[in-house]
Amino acid sequence: MQFLRTAFWVVIAVALAFFCMANYVPVTVRLWGDLVMETKLPVLLIGAYALGALPFWVMARATRWRMKRKLESTERALVAATATPSPAATAIDDAAATPSLSVTGQA
Repeated sequence: MQFLRTAFWVVIAVALAFFCMANYVPVTVRLWGDLVMETKLPVLLIGAYALGALPFWVMARATRWRMKRKLESTERALVAATATPSPAATAIDDAAATPSLSVTGQA
């Protein structure tokens, strides 16, 4: 599985490199008013992609962090619940361990 992930990213990187080589031309961007920015086309496109992907990346990281905290909390609760027996369980175990007399008086 790791090989497929690596192969995928290599293909993406090679395609991006070919795109950058073929389209390395200066582009003039008018921001607002008389403010003008001159940059290369691949830098502009990669920057726009990164800027658009940033909110989703932050949201995914926050969700992963929240779920990890929830899972760790649940695991701690499970360990605490299995490490110390509950009083009701010990009372049931104690009652089952002590013999009781039946109605006829025999054990």
